[in-house]
Amino acid sequence: MNKKTIVIASLGILVVLLIFLGVKINKKIELKNAKIVVELKEDLETEFLSKVKVSDFITNINGLITNDYNIDTTIIGEKEIKFEYINEDNIKIPYSYELNIKDTTPPVVWLGSSYTVNVGSKINLTEKIMCGDNYDDNPECIIEGEYDMDKEGTYPLTFKATDSSGNITEKKFNLYVVKPKPSTGNNNSKPSPKTYFSDIVEKHKNEDTEIGLDLSEWQGTVDFEKIKAAGVEFVILRVGGTKGIKGDYFLDGKFIENITKANEIGMPVGVYFYSYANSKEKVLKDAEWIYEQIKPYKVELGVAYDWENWSFYNDFNLSFYKLTDMANSYLNYFKSKGYKGLLYGSKNYLEQIWLDTDYPIWLAHYAKSTSYKGNYHYWQICSNGRVDGINADVDIDIRYKNKN
Repeated sequence: MNKKTIVIASLGILVVLLIFLGVKINKKIELKNAKIVVELKEDLETEFLSKVKVSDFITNINGLITNDYNIDTTIIGEKEIKFEYINEDNIKIPYSYELNIKDTTPPVVWLGSSYTVNVGSKINLTEKIMCGDNYDDNPECIIEGEYDMDKEGTYPLTFKATDSSGNITEKKFNLYVVKPKPSTGNNNSKPSPKTYFSDIVEKHKNEDTEIGLDLSEWQGTVDFEKIKAAGVEFVILRVGGTKGIKGDYFLDGKFIENITKANEIGMPVGVYFYSYANSKEKVLKDAEWIYEQIKPYKVELGVAYDWENWSFYNDFNLSFYKLTDMANSYLNYFKSKGYKGLLYGSKNYLEQIWLDTDYPIWLAHYAKSTSYKGNYHYWQICSNGRVDGINADVDIDIRYKNKN
């Protein structure tokens, strides 16, 4: 390169540099002289998991926000909310404000007015009685009052749960310590009542519903031709499960037989898996295993998430948020694979434990009519169903077609 070329190149760089500096200087001058009017709400607070946008806390602004995004409210505490807006002079202005995300929801204590144990019981009440929180993985749970499990009697106590935000739930209850009743050796109990499939069809079948069953190996060998003739319009099949939290996977003993026969006769199929997952990583591992089992078959009704470990919930150290987030991760996985998703749950747990999800609900509520106020796409109406083609009790389900 000769000297003339070097000089020309250097001048070019200088010109570019001067233009760049001019833009930067002009930009600073423009912002310095820009008219900024942003008035905020006096109370810059919102609740954990609330659905709010940047603009929800602005009462007056002299322009338009370029991206009025949804604020992430999954972590409590102070959060800086950054955004840009274009004012009336067409100048883009960066701005921010501090938002306090708080949790005012008290823990849930799953306890009635009394609790009964046998004399000599070794259970730990704070471990046995379910205590959970929407945000806190481990709320502080204590029993207030004196009791002796080695001595028969009635003990008035208070179960107190406190979360990390200082929200408190107190429940007064009587602990009954009783002597175990001796077994008489007689079994005079009456046969349990049954719910007949034909009765459910008569009451609930219409142009917007389908009546079906959910099946596992507990129903034994199913005659699919007979259940179809009886009016069964779909089945939801158990894929399998794990043997506890860290146990091996197992395939339901009748899954392959059931799904093969259902596919052969053109009966729509959904599937479920009983989960012991205690983390997002574990639930995704479950999902991968399930996918490998179902991908050779037609599963048009989708995959349900079934988590029901309530009797030892405290052992999982999971907030309701993390539990629901696990379910969403599982269902998102299957959505990415082209399947529909369902969250299975009983009425009380759906109302008090599970948080909002974008996926349809498979409601379990064994009653003639349900008082559940949420939206549901399937209703498991009983577990004592009887239908021609199955020599055992079976769950009967109603599918609401207009909700799918």
